[in-house]
Amino acid sequence: MSAGSDAVSLVRSTAGLAQCAAGLERTGGRRVRFGPGGAALPGEPERVSGSAFFGDTDSGPGGRVWLERPGAPGPFDELVLEWMAIAARMLDGRRRAAEPPHAADPALVELVLSEREAVEDRARALRLLGLVPELPLRVVAVALAGTGSPGAPPSPGSPGAPPSPGSPGAAGSAGGTGGAAALAPAADRGNGAGGAEAASPGSGHGAGPAPDIGVETVTLLGRSGLPGSVRIARVGPLGAVLVQRPDGDPASPAEELRAAAGARPAGPGAPGQPAGRAERSVRAGVGGLTEALDAGVSWQQARVALRFAVAGTPGEAVTDHDDLGPVALLAEIPAERLRARPEVRALAELAAGEGGGTGIAALAAFCRTGSLRQAAAELHLHHSSVAARLAHVEETLGWRLRDPQDRFRAHLALYAWRLSGTE
Repeated sequence: MSAGSDAVSLVRSTAGLAQCAAGLERTGGRRVRFGPGGAALPGEPERVSGSAFFGDTDSGPGGRVWLERPGAPGPFDELVLEWMAIAARMLDGRRRAAEPPHAADPALVELVLSEREAVEDRARALRLLGLVPELPLRVVAVALAGTGSPGAPPSPGSPGAPPSPGSPGAAGSAGGTGGAAALAPAADRGNGAGGAEAASPGSGHGAGPAPDIGVETVTLLGRSGLPGSVRIARVGPLGAVLVQRPDGDPASPAEELRAAAGARPAGPGAPGQPAGRAERSVRAGVGGLTEALDAGVSWQQARVALRFAVAGTPGEAVTDHDDLGPVALLAEIPAERLRARPEVRALAELAAGEGGGTGIAALAAFCRTGSLRQAAAELHLHHSSVAARLAHVEETLGWRLRDPQDRFRAHLALYAWRLSGTE
């Protein structure tokens, strides 16, 4: 079990033993409260009959445990709190170490992500996966660099889109086959969608063994060193990752994943061209924090964020749905309407021309950073090279990128262009 799971178990069992509500809160962390009947309690305690601290140590930031007994403290409350604080301190040391990512049973992951299944079934699947139904989590969607175009997978419900959890064609829908099957190459499992993906034109994977999204997802998450519980399964052509940080820490894993994407070995090719980078590079979308029983909502958000992600530079290889804000609404516009925009058509023509990929990469980096030198540093180029590429973009598209309005227009057009190839 994870440290977050143990913390929940500690508070729940203490509440049952003391026959009153109990709680635990780490410094800067999430509050956990349970009643004597084993039900999770929301919010702050109304009355604390006794508490104990487990202090700042080398093993963690410390925190506080307490009991919420009505009336006077019980005769053994002080002893209960002492032992509860000792146990919390031990858990605090354990939670510092990152739990390695686990290959999960795809059938269980699909059940957790489904919004059609009963709450009781989803809760049972979470427990079987070693996750805590009472703690929030995030879902991450991972795709190979060559899937979708340009740099985005098909939107949910469109042709070639990853099947809905539990639907025919979803990985593992024929039955729970265990962790190894969750990451098995599509050819080994007869998954037509995954096999087509590996051989699709323009994927950039070239000769040699076809990259497998399960293996690539495990590699990315292994490099990230995310703390907490990480469960990975293959769902159609995507890698689905359930991330539950210790004690329900709401922090997004996007920064760790960007660092991990940046640590991946890059192959030859022009900067900003996903097909020319490492043949096994990936991109990822991070869903918002939701209750574990509502993981399907985070999964939908992760797939939307994935449509905005572009392999090539760590800054764009991982997109956090929380960071998109209102821009995420662009994903709801039909692709044909996006393609009809003159700015989108102009970007598509630029990208298709000679040196277009490098110009698009320079434009994206400049729009994202707002600085010529920062864009050059991100692309590992001299700033004069980036300036020359941006001048070509301005001449071709008629934009003045130093003008905030034109830069905003260019950034919005980039988003629309990326989304326009997903249906």
